[in-house]
Amino acid sequence: MAPEAATSWKAAPEVQPSVWGGFFINYIPEPLQVSDEKMIERVNKLKGEVCGLFEACKNVVEKLDLVDVLQRLGIDHHFQEQIATTLSSIHRDEFNSSNLHEVALRFRLLRQHGFWVPADEFDKFKLEDGSFIYSIANDPKGLFSLYNAANLLTHNEGALEEALIFARKHLELIQSSLESPLADQVARALKIPLPRTLKRVEAVSYMQEYSLAKLDFNLLQLLHQKELNTISQWWKDLSEDIGLEYMRDRIVECYFWAYSMYYEQEYARARMILVRIFMLTSLLDDTYDEHATLGESRDLTLAIERWDENDISFLPEYMKKFFLKLEPHEKFRIAYARKGFQLISKSYLQEAEWSHHEYIPSFNDHVNVLEAFEWAIGSTDAIRASGEVSRFMDDMADFKRGRNKMDVATSVECYMKEHNVTGEVALAKIGSFVDEAWKTLNQALFDHRSLPLPVLQRVTNFAMSIMLIFLDQRDGYTNSKEFKDSGEPIRQAYSPLILEQQL
Repeated sequence: MAPEAATSWKAAPEVQPSVWGGFFINYIPEPLQVSDEKMIERVNKLKGEVCGLFEACKNVVEKLDLVDVLQRLGIDHHFQEQIATTLSSIHRDEFNSSNLHEVALRFRLLRQHGFWVPADEFDKFKLEDGSFIYSIANDPKGLFSLYNAANLLTHNEGALEEALIFARKHLELIQSSLESPLADQVARALKIPLPRTLKRVEAVSYMQEYSLAKLDFNLLQLLHQKELNTISQWWKDLSEDIGLEYMRDRIVECYFWAYSMYYEQEYARARMILVRIFMLTSLLDDTYDEHATLGESRDLTLAIERWDENDISFLPEYMKKFFLKLEPHEKFRIAYARKGFQLISKSYLQEAEWSHHEYIPSFNDHVNVLEAFEWAIGSTDAIRASGEVSRFMDDMADFKRGRNKMDVATSVECYMKEHNVTGEVALAKIGSFVDEAWKTLNQALFDHRSLPLPVLQRVTNFAMSIMLIFLDQRDGYTNSKEFKDSGEPIRQAYSPLILEQQL
């Protein structure tokens, strides 16, 4: 057994308070330089001007550039119909270009919107032996576009695997010689590729010269802050009622997850539903992991399975209150929420059993206990892949941090034991499983054309938020101060209404 197979335990950490304190509970909006009505009026005027740009585009490349800019600015949700019509036309029509950036940009945008484009589009940039023409190594913009496009590869696309390796290698070699803004874009993408980056995060870095994007960002951030005030007060009341000193106070972090999936104004109700579900799921997690005895965990699982308020007398007092709070009393009383908590409680109980008996399960058994939101819309391949991104990145962070004696073995440790390899080898292997899950998410765009694209995008958005929170194998949920302070673009996207109101 490799020496780092964590049988040497780490002391259980104290519960860290929220790094946000009572900011959002006490939140009062600062006076705006102009009224909401004036901002909305300005937004509508600018939206009309942007709509005119679609008609003014003279060729395919100008149309592609326009769609790309709108997506990077995070305002494409205002122009979904125009974008869909534009890309559908581009996909139908023949496209002949010897410019790597243009070919790669078309490839990425079409694949992102569910239009299949074969990998042989890049054959024109290769020699007879299949290797890339060396001259493109001196084309930074083309390399960058190729790198982002290749990150939309699906399973068994070896040509795109090679393109990804080639582009990344040469971008790393020339990165120090690049100038802004390309240098900044490349630096961000080498950490998290553009197709795996949340739009709101990219928008913070990209919007400085675009009035519509800044206005739209600020209007949404005002709404997000008000929602955080509401949800923080809800959580404060719940915590005081039940007594939740043992659990992580991560209301802002859970809101971030919900807002990552649904940041647009029209999805306010979905955000408020999801943030409550995420918080109650986190509460369940900490209850099973850190607070309940094994017997109490079994009783709680049984009570959740029965879901009978008249049959909880055998539970401890704090668990009685907790169980009663699990019943959604507000308008978001949705059938799948109850079923979801029943499924997830079984997963948490299984992990508690393993931890109590100090048992390291097989790698496959560990992976099958996916507590991610597979139950949300059914256990499809895309849902499972998103859950795998979450579980594997979380486990890599837990392994790097070191676990305490109450924690179940991570998938990294299970792989180490089963294959008798070092932690470094296991981390690399688990990291490759994350990449495989992303291939499945990319493939889902084409396999599920019957589903509305926004449905799949919400699933992908969740995986994108995980990429951000667990970047560089850190646990930005448990150690949220590290995440909050880790970088300006992340901090701005993570903390609502940081951007100055420049009109």
